Amino acid sequence: MKKVEAIIKPFKLDAVKEALMDIGIKGLTVNEVKGYGRQKGHTEIYRGAEYIVDFLPKVKIEIVVEEDMVDSVIEKIIEASKTGKVGDGKIFVIPIEDAIRIRTGERGKNAV
Repeated sequence: MKKVEAIIKPFKLDAVKEALMDIGIKGLTVNEVKGYGRQKGHTEIYRGAEYIVDFLPKVKIEIVVEEDMVDSVIEKIIEASKTGKVGDGKIFVIPIEDAIRIRTGERGKNAV
């Protein structure tokens, strides 16, 4: 099993969720996060004072899937979240040793 983590722009979340549902992904975890990369933030004016916003709002999606689904999950995330501009995000793939469903004790792919 693998965990796919994607950090995307917040307004792309619904499109990514729908794209993943189309390929049979039944569950995912979403966190609101802040960060910066090449985008480097921007300057805003608040009550007449100018200040730099270093950390930009993003959404982090986490999905655990079987290895044979990883490529299609990545493809769907890219299709649904790509704008072609700086700050589109990143995708990370991490190996998962085991998964356990707390309620039933099921393990492995049955727990996912």
